[in-house]
Amino acid sequence: MRDVAQHAGVSISTVSHVVNNSRAVSSEARSRVLAAMKALGYKPNALAQNLRRQQTFSIGMIVPDSANPFFAEVARGIEDTSFEQNHSVILCNTDGDVDKQAAHTDLLIKNQVAGILFVAAGISTELVEDLQARQVPLVVVDREVPDVAVDTVLTNHRQGGCQATQHLIDLGHRRIACVSGGSDLSPSAERLTGYQMKLQESGIPFDETLVVKGDFQYASGYRAARQLLSLAEPPTAVFACNDLMAVGVISAATEMGLRVPEELSVVGFDDVRLASFTNPPLTTIAQPKYDIGVIATKMLLARARNLAAPPRVEQLETELIIRGSTAPLS
Repeated sequence: MRDVAQHAGVSISTVSHVVNNSRAVSSEARSRVLAAMKALGYKPNALAQNLRRQQTFSIGMIVPDSANPFFAEVARGIEDTSFEQNHSVILCNTDGDVDKQAAHTDLLIKNQVAGILFVAAGISTELVEDLQARQVPLVVVDREVPDVAVDTVLTNHRQGGCQATQHLIDLGHRRIACVSGGSDLSPSAERLTGYQMKLQESGIPFDETLVVKGDFQYASGYRAARQLLSLAEPPTAVFACNDLMAVGVISAATEMGLRVPEELSVVGFDDVRLASFTNPPLTTIAQPKYDIGVIATKMLLARARNLAAPPRVEQLETELIIRGSTAPLS
């Protein structure tokens, strides 16, 4: 900056005001400074500017599994929207570990991020309350935090569970199994509730042997299907609470000699890009993943501008996407 000032024949403070747009500078002086910056190849030090402002133009994003395509598609909406608003994104993967999540959270705060997006991580009430007390802007994505008023973006998971189960009932199925996710996660619990509600409404007795807990990974869907299809009276249809587990179900069924959908119908949840390319293509419940990322980012930046504003909750709708993995009961 000193070299630019000397080259342009102005004071260092004038160069600073031009670089930071912090005070009016005459058009003639501004032109000389800009010309000197170009001639010398000078670029402002963003890190130094952020340290002076005690804030960065970065957003922290914490996810439990960055390899899961659902989170990748949400992240795309977050990154695109952040880029449009001149913000960068720092991605932190927790592997579902609460200690790792706490360490990432502390690191992001030390780096003075503009705010934090928690994308379906194992978020505790205590953690959210602590961050709010420290006036850290945050938005919780894809799950609810009990007893805390916090900006939240989520999908109507119960609606999706109802849609998946009703589709299978409409096809004539009565032995309908469910591969659920972690019981401590509100999305999984809500999807399971939707499944149970539709069975009850249709007069189909709930059979607890037809519900197997998974962990949203391929392997757990595979193991659950092996268990379900080995029952004395196996299901004719399976609702898996995410697409990855649904792919595992199809893999196990094929390995056991069952044809999908002729002998076993399978419905997933999320509608990740992979769902269109499975064999057969997967019937699933679509979440507006990209929109979730866009809305969450805009909500976070609004919160950063006004910490005192009332918390908002945005709930988005799901949609049944019918493909080749479901068929009428034969």
